[in-house]
Formats: sequence, C-alpha cells, structure tokens
Amino acid sequence: MSTPEPADALRMLPDSNWDRGSSTHVEHLVEAGHVLQLPNLPFTLAQDEQRFLSPSWSDGKSKNISLRGAAELRGAQGGKDDLVALQAMIRRFAAQAQALVERLFPQYRRKLRAGNASLRPFAVQERESSWRKDDTRLHVDAFPSNPTQGVRLLRVFTNLNPAGQPRVWRVGEPFADFASHFAPRLSRPLPASSWLLHALHITKSRRTPYDHAMLQLHDLAKADKDFQCASPQQEVAFAPGTTWVVFSDQVLHAVMAGQHMMEQTFYLRPTDQLAPETSPLRVLERLLHRPLV
Repeated sequence: MSTPEPADALRMLPDSNWDRGSSTHVEHLVEAGHVLQLPNLPFTLAQDEQRFLSPSWSDGKSKNISLRGAAELRGAQGGKDDLVALQAMIRRFAAQAQALVERLFPQYRRKLRAGNASLRPFAVQERESSWRKDDTRLHVDAFPSNPTQGVRLLRVFTNLNPAGQPRVWRVGEPFADFASHFAPRLSRPLPASSWLLHALHITKSRRTPYDHAMLQLHDLAKADKDFQCASPQQEVAFAPGTTWVVFSDQVLHAVMAGQHMMEQTFYLRPTDQLAPETSPLRVLERLLHRPLV
C-alpha cells in the first residue's frame, strides 16, 4: 500500500538575493503550514571558508556548532584564528537570514527575536540516537528543557553540501489533522509539575500546558510506527544552494539525508502573526477546549 501524499506543502520563491527580491508579504503562506523554498538563494562561502565543511571542527559534544548572541561560539574546536573565522562565517549567515525574513514577512518586523545560528556538519545518516531524539521520524519541534510557552519557531535553513548531495526531508500532513489524530491521547500536566521542573533547573522556564501538549505530540508521533509509515507525507529534496523557511513547530518534518547545513532560528509570539488563529497554540486550544498558557 502506498503512503498517501498531503497537498503539496512547498511554495517556490524565485529570489536570488537575501535582502532584495520580488517575494514579500508571504506571511499567509508560512502561517498556513507551507515550506517556502528558494532554490536560487545560496549562502556563499569564501574560498578560505570551504575548510569549515568538515565534522573535524566539532568538539564532539554536540551535533551542531552554534553561535549564541554575537560572540559566543559553542560546539567547535580549533585554533584561535580559525574559530574567529568560523564565528564570522556563522554571524554573516545570521545577518543574511535576518535580512531575508524582514523582507519576506513585513508583518514580523521588530517582532521577531533572533535565536541561535548554527552550522550542522554531520551526515544525517551517521547520527545515532534514541527514538525520541531520532529526527528521521516525523515530528514537530518541541524541547523538554526549553519551553516556548506558545511562542513560534521560525527557521531558515540552507544546504551547503559541496558534493551535490541534497538535504532530504519528509513533510507530513497539516498540523490540525495531526493534532486531531493524537488529541484523544493527550493528558493534562500533573499539579505543580511545572513549578517543580523549573525549581530543579530541569527546564529553563515554566512549562505551560501548551508545552506539555506539544511534547506529547512530539513523542506520540515518533513512537507510532503506523503513523510514521502510513500518514500522508511527501519527500522533498533541497539541493545544494537552496534556502528554505518554515515554522518548525507547525510543519511535521523528518530529516532523512544530507550533510552540511546552516540554520537560523527566530521566535515570534502568536499575537504578532498575520493570522494568530493558525498557530499551534490556538489550534490546540480549540481542540482541547481550554486555554493552554
């Protein structure tokens, strides 16, 4: 039996420049759960930066090399001058990603908060992890130690692969359909559990009922083999030089193959969306008939 495909989640944008182009006011597309694909928008490395496309720059403790703020480089190893150059490369990507989202989404200007930018040097196929951390399984992004409290996760990705290898994703059904499927199995958090998790420094901030529900959706989807195999989904191959933008807390995705990628995360409050009712927070509140923050 073949797996049913959802309506095409991709929307192609023709732009070839980070801060200038014809595409703008496309908030309605990304908020509707589409993946915005820009196949002509590469992040160009200087000749001297090509050397950073190697896992050897990782310190081995993390799957990513990340830049926090403007100056804190994490997960990398190397000489002082090398790390300064690596940091500058990631900072340049962060600046270009910022310019891109401000152009694509005028509604979000001065409302987006930039998170970490990262270089992901490892091959997806080589990563070993538990089922809960296995990103080759369809999931929406939700993090046990870092509650979002309903804030959206907007992400910009770029495939840097020098050998012509695509970044291959599976993209699943619309969030409302996915949430409806698992909603009967969602439980409420235990009384005082949010306070205790924060007091013990297990979470960085208070875990809301929304975070509790999203973590359950994340785990239920990854643990359900039938859902992984039989739910509507499509395979998408992002060629080298392609950039794509997506709300990763809304779009079901699984990363199947690829190596060498840049990523920048932005945070957005649902109230700052063009259509706040499309946010996972509002969808879940309608399904569960109760406020979640």
